[in-house]
Amino acid sequence: MKKILVFGGTRFFGKKLVEKLIEEHEVTIATRGKTKHDFGDKVNHVIVDRTCKEEIEATLGNTKWDIIFDNICYSPNDALVACEIFEGKTEKYVFTSSMSTYADLGSELSEDDFNPYTYEVRYGDVSDYSYGEGKRLAEAVFFQKANFPVVAVRFPIVLGEDDYTRRLHFHIERVAESKVISFLNMDANMSFISSDDASEFLKFAGLSGIIGPYNATSSGTYTMRELMDIIEEKVGKKAKIALVGNKESLSPFAVPTDWFMSQDKSMKAGFECTPLEAWLPELIRTLSEHVK
Repeated sequence: MKKILVFGGTRFFGKKLVEKLIEEHEVTIATRGKTKHDFGDKVNHVIVDRTCKEEIEATLGNTKWDIIFDNICYSPNDALVACEIFEGKTEKYVFTSSMSTYADLGSELSEDDFNPYTYEVRYGDVSDYSYGEGKRLAEAVFFQKANFPVVAVRFPIVLGEDDYTRRLHFHIERVAESKVISFLNMDANMSFISSDDASEFLKFAGLSGIIGPYNATSSGTYTMRELMDIIEEKVGKKAKIALVGNKESLSPFAVPTDWFMSQDKSMKAGFECTPLEAWLPELIRTLSEHVK
């Protein structure tokens, strides 16, 4: 049994991760307390602001951990706080990163397309950088400053029935309501991962021997045209598509060109995500039934 700390863990794939971990390990979740959890006494719950060094040090800094999972670090300053407070106090740190670390869109993006070990470290808070730059700099801080092993898990867009961002829901609901959805390129291919696989990979990253940056993505891609074809089929209505639209109609998946990752490194390490075609059409069907 391992002593595990999870920053976040009350919703979406973070919650699924905790559900898997509590089966065999002692788990503490650290959150701001704004989202209730239903783990009962199966977890220890600490209320803390992830962006406040003093709070983290006071509530968590005197405990040793086997693994720390960090789902809510978005800036280099927050990464540095973790490096300083948990020095000598954790055996491994799993940082939830993003495909957005790849500044240039492209096909089969591999871990070598962004090198956090040589990226220039600049400090700042979450408001100082874009989402992608914040994740790039956080990775750079972890890999250049931490004295404990770190895994940075780079996810593409994570989808699931319980996705609080409702990115896939957006498309299904607008088709059902005959509202326009605007894209930049209907032939652009994208990567996705299910929330189930995302939580499984985080667990694998913590409990296995891997270190360094890792892509975690479903095999296969869908173009936006293929994705909308599936949504039209499951909803039973034709979509109203525009290539020029406004902020309200713009798809969360609107990219100008291909944007997807390779999972070769993860597969060689012993983890293979579920292929897209094995779960995404079924998820769309389920969400479509909710709309109906």
